[in-house]
Amino acid sequence: MVTLTQLRNKVIGHHVYGELYGCDPDLLSNEEYLARVVKEAAEIGGFTLLDVKAWKINPGVSVVGIVLESHITIHTWPEYEFASVDVYTCGSRGDPYKSFNYIVEKLRAKYYKVRYSSRNYEEKDEG
Repeated sequence: MVTLTQLRNKVIGHHVYGELYGCDPDLLSNEEYLARVVKEAAEIGGFTLLDVKAWKINPGVSVVGIVLESHITIHTWPEYEFASVDVYTCGSRGDPYKSFNYIVEKLRAKYYKVRYSSRNYEEKDEG
């Protein structure tokens, strides 16, 4: 049986996510380019890429990269020069900030907002 202490020490999650503004609309419309960016972001972040799927949703694109540690996603709205990006990792392996920052650079964002949420298991305080 797994104890709460063992679970707390095992469930480690890091969620880096944000919004990118003023991006190159041609890049935001390019399904193949965005899939390649997600693959490269996984490598740069130190994650184990399992698969990448991309869908053209005219005029935007949605890309989901499944990594052994969790996922990387990009959703785009070229008509607004806007993209939302998530890099969620489970465990202590890899650096989600490196992946996120790489995506910001490759989409040529003029500015962006980035957030971090700890997704670690935390024991409920009974006090």
